[in-house]
Amino acid sequence: MDRALAPSVQTNRRRRQWLLGLGALALAVAGWWGLRKALQPSLRRADVLTARVEIGDVEAALTAAGTIIPAHEAVISSPIASTIRRVAVAVGAQVLPGQTILELDKEAAQGALAKLDDEQLRNQNKNDQLRLALEGHLNDLGAQAASQAVKVSSLQSTLRDEQHLLEIGGGTAEAVRQAELNLAVARLEADRLARQLANQRRASAADVRELGYTVSMQQRSIAELAGKLRQADISSPQPGVLTWVNDNLGAAVPAGEPLARVADLSRFRVRATLSDAYAGQLHPGDPVVVRANGTDLRGTVASISPAVDKGVVTFYAQLANDHAPALRANLRADVFVITRAHPHVLRIKNGPFYQGGQEQAVFVVRGGKALRKVVRFGDSNFDYVQITSGLQAGDEVVVSDMKDHLETPELALHD
Repeated sequence: MDRALAPSVQTNRRRRQWLLGLGALALAVAGWWGLRKALQPSLRRADVLTARVEIGDVEAALTAAGTIIPAHEAVISSPIASTIRRVAVAVGAQVLPGQTILELDKEAAQGALAKLDDEQLRNQNKNDQLRLALEGHLNDLGAQAASQAVKVSSLQSTLRDEQHLLEIGGGTAEAVRQAELNLAVARLEADRLARQLANQRRASAADVRELGYTVSMQQRSIAELAGKLRQADISSPQPGVLTWVNDNLGAAVPAGEPLARVADLSRFRVRATLSDAYAGQLHPGDPVVVRANGTDLRGTVASISPAVDKGVVTFYAQLANDHAPALRANLRADVFVITRAHPHVLRIKNGPFYQGGQEQAVFVVRGGKALRKVVRFGDSNFDYVQITSGLQAGDEVVVSDMKDHLETPELALHD
């Protein structure tokens, strides 16, 4: 016969059942939470870079590749066709105005100068001979003209005598006509000689001038070559540093060939190149920021090359502080040409996260999580990106490359 269980036993049994149920539920919840944590995307906090949204200035800029160059550099060319005889100064040395840098072989040029001198002596001798010949010819024509003038006077007297004889009946009309004819012929001859003498004087003056021009041209050639010979000992036109010299002894160099460069390394400027796709946005006078050796220097676009070479345009920038300690000749530099300026706006440091669009998803760090949020951007430069909406000052944003997580709404951050 069955016996009824005591109430205390039944209570204990029900308590055990409840405890077992609660334990199973707790295990299920813990398992679900653990599985959720295991499946939720996460990142190590040390693997990402973050930056705070702040208020500041953003300057939209075009990025160009630049090189620091001396503000003033003299290129010294060969004045004559010659060969290099001696190099007196090494590259990198300080030079003074007039200091000899390089010597050329002057033997051939000296021979050419001697030949020009001989030709000039011959020209001068020709000039003297021509003057003597012209003077002799003019004297002959002058004597003929004077003789003809005397003849005209004599024939005038003869004509008067014949006319007088005809009047007193001692002459004939035929004799008078003959005297008149002789006088007319003599006058024509006298006029011809006078014109010939005048023409000869003008022709003689022209011949003398022509030969004088030849002598003058030759003298200028002599002076020019003599000056080039004096410059054959290549010297510095300014104080500075010898940055390059052609030290190939015995090498032939034509006239005009660069032989050395002397630069004033106390002042610098910037030569920069930019894609021709942005050439329309580049103007003389545009402000620029030059970043050299971690130092930012302000300046302006001084000039722009009119030609495009292999898809790039070259321009030169003048620096406000062109003697800054960070500047070195031939140093590579980043050049930012400022096209627009936005003062006192929301901004964040530029980084791999920024893809260059106007609207983009970013991850904002809040409470150990990185939450995906769509943000609108404005202008940008190498340092900062302007924020127009979606964030506020003080927000912490992941600036690392997050392209692999752009579709994830939430990321856990752990140590």
